Amino acid sequence: MAGFIEVLTQIKDVLVTYVWEWPTNWFPNSVPFLVILLLGTGIYVTFKFQFIQITKLWHGVQVIRGIYDNPNDDGDINHFQALASALSATIGIGNIAGVATAIHYGGPGALFWMWLTAIFGMTLKFSEATLAVKYRKINPDGSASGGPMYYILYGLGSSWKWLALAFAFFAVISSFGSGNMIQSFTVSDQLMSDFSIPRWMTSLTMAILVALVILGGIKRIGQVTAKLTPFMALFYVIGAFLILIMHPGEVLPTLTKIISEAFAPNSAVTGIVGGGFLIFLNTMLWGVKRGLFSNEAGQGSAPIAHAAAKTKEPVREGVVAMLGPFVDTLVICTMTGLAITITDAYLVTDAAGNLLVGSPMTAYAFSQGLNSLGGWGGYIVTVGVVLFALSTAISWSYYGDRGAQFLWGDKAIIPYKIVYVFMVFLGGIFSLEIVWGFGDIALGLMAIPNLIAIILLAGKVKEMKDDYFSREHLPFKKK
Repeated sequence: MAGFIEVLTQIKDVLVTYVWEWPTNWFPNSVPFLVILLLGTGIYVTFKFQFIQITKLWHGVQVIRGIYDNPNDDGDINHFQALASALSATIGIGNIAGVATAIHYGGPGALFWMWLTAIFGMTLKFSEATLAVKYRKINPDGSASGGPMYYILYGLGSSWKWLALAFAFFAVISSFGSGNMIQSFTVSDQLMSDFSIPRWMTSLTMAILVALVILGGIKRIGQVTAKLTPFMALFYVIGAFLILIMHPGEVLPTLTKIISEAFAPNSAVTGIVGGGFLIFLNTMLWGVKRGLFSNEAGQGSAPIAHAAAKTKEPVREGVVAMLGPFVDTLVICTMTGLAITITDAYLVTDAAGNLLVGSPMTAYAFSQGLNSLGGWGGYIVTVGVVLFALSTAISWSYYGDRGAQFLWGDKAIIPYKIVYVFMVFLGGIFSLEIVWGFGDIALGLMAIPNLIAIILLAGKVKEMKDDYFSREHLPFKKK
């Protein structure tokens, strides 16, 4: 078994290097290709759509209130349920363990680069969701199928079918990695740490719970996540907010530290040997990777959920999707990062002398930050880990089964779900480095074809945006 794990680790290291960084003899050692593509595309569409993530943010809030909802429109779920389904997949382990992992390897400055992925990612989400509704397919049973594979195929044409097939395949693979194995691992790791519950027992329980929900399809997923997502996000944010209230004098210095170390990281914290530019690249890379894992902007997963929204207006779902990175990264991840940095949890070692990483680091931050209120702060993280991971695993099953359907047809959906449930169980027994590493690989492989499509279809999105906002939009009941 040890030899098998070692081989997996070596494969993971090679793939991570070639997906995220292109090795060269210059720059000085590698080109952070995916970072450039992700941020570059986000900046491009932000300017092309005239900072829509700021100017039309309030319109997105109005839409999720339901005032434009027409129950007779095509689709499976309303705007709020579509956002909740997408958020339940993004508000997850990335907000707890992902932020901690970014700070562990990149220092506090990594949080700044997570913010940038969110700001520009809001426009990416707008593009993705708008295209997903525009080019979705309504199935004979009335359900909707959509996402990058459909807007690549129908938006770019049949000559690009190979790219659509590549995305669908990577979506299936990513659903096993970032969608469920990371979630299962983190829950089993946290419960093993807190209550000594065997990993296999936690993984088996999660697999059963996920199976009970996903066999009901997107409508049941939407119903469950619409109830679960607001509760779990509010529960976690209140805990983090209490830490900030109890340390008011440290908030501003901590924000200053995050910004300064984004460009001049502390090598003693990151552990990177080399020149200042190498240390800076490491911090930026970890921030963008964990930012992408957290809010999934540009990855192409969320538009699969948004494609199921009941609407005839693609842009309307686009402005709803913009709210995802705002809530996920700019609010929840920031709360986590501030709690960790204020309490210096990233400098604390465990009993074996190793620096804390993942959810145990965040649990320490909450426990220490709320210490004056008793020793229960860490349990906020425990509950958050369980709820966030469960909701993420539930929603990602839908992303993967849409990819499987696109590749192999309806007959592939049930076999896919069976394998998916098994992978939930398997994720709890592998090591952190392997699970997170393969999750990063899958994220990167999904993002590349999707970002190419967003760039090529940006002109079409702009036409739809300009047309939509040139018209008056009245609440549905007043029509």
